[in-house]
Amino acid sequence: MLRAARAAACCAVAAALAACGGGKDDGPETGPPPVPANPEGRGSLKASTPLATIAAADIAAALAQDATRVQGVAPRYDVASWRIEYTTIDANGSEVRASGLISVPQKPAGSASPVLSYQHGTIFRDAEAPSNNAVPNEVAVVLASLGYVVLAPDYVGFGTSRGTPHPYLLATPTAAAVNDFLTAGQTWRAQNQVADNGQLFLTGYSEGGYATLAAHRELQASGSPHLARLRMTVVGAGPYDVQATLDGLIDAVKEKQPVLGALINPGFLRYLGGSAQREVRRAVLRGLLPDDADVAYDTRFLDSFFADDTRAILQHSSVYDWRPQVPVALFHSRNDQTVPYASSVRTLDAMRRQGAGDLVTLSDCRLAPGGHIPCVPPFVEFMLGRIGTLAQGL
Repeated sequence: MLRAARAAACCAVAAALAACGGGKDDGPETGPPPVPANPEGRGSLKASTPLATIAAADIAAALAQDATRVQGVAPRYDVASWRIEYTTIDANGSEVRASGLISVPQKPAGSASPVLSYQHGTIFRDAEAPSNNAVPNEVAVVLASLGYVVLAPDYVGFGTSRGTPHPYLLATPTAAAVNDFLTAGQTWRAQNQVADNGQLFLTGYSEGGYATLAAHRELQASGSPHLARLRMTVVGAGPYDVQATLDGLIDAVKEKQPVLGALINPGFLRYLGGSAQREVRRAVLRGLLPDDADVAYDTRFLDSFFADDTRAILQHSSVYDWRPQVPVALFHSRNDQTVPYASSVRTLDAMRRQGAGDLVTLSDCRLAPGGHIPCVPPFVEFMLGRIGTLAQGL
């Protein structure tokens, strides 16, 4: 939803790194922590490339001209960014080299920052992936200017892994892209003496909200050491309930193409011939992918839907029915025509049925008339407000 300048000389990078030191928020350190071993396989740090260092004033100027993304914030710090390459998995479970952006606020030496993992919304052009777009109004850069060390995975299919189909709405590889980047990012920070304060927050909107809940669920299910750092997850307008989301998308197809839509009834599509199924698939994909998309999407999530296989959708795609152990704040517009509001309602209800209680909340976008894209700035404001109640060292 949201083209990057290559960085300056090595001496400038060294100076930037020197300004990022610090300790933890749980007591004074007697010296720098030991550098953890770079893991083999998933989460392995493969390379890092310095990108631009952007002044806080330039970030503020860019935001003043941008009415569609982050609004109402005042950048406090210059931001240095790096492209990180790491190992994760694709839709088939095979290892793949992926990439992401790490943006670091340039604080005084001895400062430590909370870590914010920001998952971007649906994009269709590789140039928009975070590590290809470390510009002043990139959301990850803006968030870093507020005092967070920000990790923004590109996802498989973008950046270094462009050409590999993006595993859209497939929970396992989506969670892996986020959590393996957390591991690689931790290794990178230790190697470069970029201190964090032990706090981790997860956030994202739209597909980014989906990726965030998928990652949170997997951190918890796997007993990941990152879970001990996690303080809160804040997500907006995500297709957490993939069945409900696809039902809404099919309704839109029916409105635009009533003749074709007449063929799409629950349990009926699987009985159509191959040519009819392909035509329905193309119609649905046209609702998802614009004509100028330059990346490939793995669309196997549609196979289960077209086969009316609700069990497969629940098992491989949906991420709404589980019990979180730390607060989860949901945000959505009732007038969202892209991802139905019902996705968040069903998530709230399911998590509370699992015993989460008031750990999970749902807040409405109050913007009138609202909608999916218009509610991005209110979501960022909401997210910063919620996380800001816990974040230290900003």
